[in-house]
Amino acid sequence: MAALRIGISANFFHADPERAVFRHKTLQYVEERMTLAVLRAGGLPVMLPALDDAAASGTLVDMVDGLVLAGGADVSPRSYGEEPLRESWRGDAIRDAYERRLLQLAADRGVPVLGICRGIQLLNVAMGGTLWQDITTQVEGSLVHRDWDRYDENGHDIRVDADSWVGRAYGGRAALTVNSVHHQGIATLAPGLRATAWAPDGIIEAVESIDPAHFVAAVQWHPEWLEAERVAAGGPDDGRADGHAIFAAFAQQCTQVPGLRRARERTSQDHGEARRSAAASPSDLDSLYRCDDGVVRRR
Repeated sequence: MAALRIGISANFFHADPERAVFRHKTLQYVEERMTLAVLRAGGLPVMLPALDDAAASGTLVDMVDGLVLAGGADVSPRSYGEEPLRESWRGDAIRDAYERRLLQLAADRGVPVLGICRGIQLLNVAMGGTLWQDITTQVEGSLVHRDWDRYDENGHDIRVDADSWVGRAYGGRAALTVNSVHHQGIATLAPGLRATAWAPDGIIEAVESIDPAHFVAAVQWHPEWLEAERVAAGGPDDGRADGHAIFAAFAQQCTQVPGLRRARERTSQDHGEARRSAAASPSDLDSLYRCDDGVVRRR
């Protein structure tokens, strides 16, 4: 059986006349450690580019067994009915719309969804919730959830519902230590989600869908940067949760959608039969040319 195909939403570098590389051009990309985390969990990482074609976008989602909504730029406050409190917090409304389309396509097809950092925020907004535009400004007594200088070395403890999907991914643990690289956070929880982990200041750190018919879960931290390999390679063991557990549990979840796998196998068989048929049938070129002793000549 072919490896699981895990679709990953793209980050955007929008057209920028000042950028030295691909000046005036929009770039779509995936961060390296995300692809490696998916691969180590047994999945084949597939970036799902933004396409101005609804049918083609649907075909892309048909190709995958799971969808990861990746981290990146802020969610635009306008996506949840607010104006940015600062210009620097205006977010990326274009990416919001693109990922909301992906989420709807996944929901329509029953494709499991995992949100990471920005992904948990996008899920919450898409399902009717709101965000804090800036936790430090809007939540009195909050932790430092983003430290630009320390970046993913910044972190804190979280309390976990041990019987939630995240809790079970970590063997039923009720507490973890994670990294923290975000300044937005869930303010009003969407009605279709339930919170499953919390920071000491009350900020929601993980959610999952209350609808058993479609698997949706998300975390506020970056598990792809919490790597066991870093410890094995001699890096500091700071006691933080191994991020591999999240990706392994998600890959396992994706294998539990048999309709998707059967459809994939049928498609692969159809493609294989088409290739064999093409190889067995003479082509138009065969009727025009022949090969004698390695030399191609016109008939």
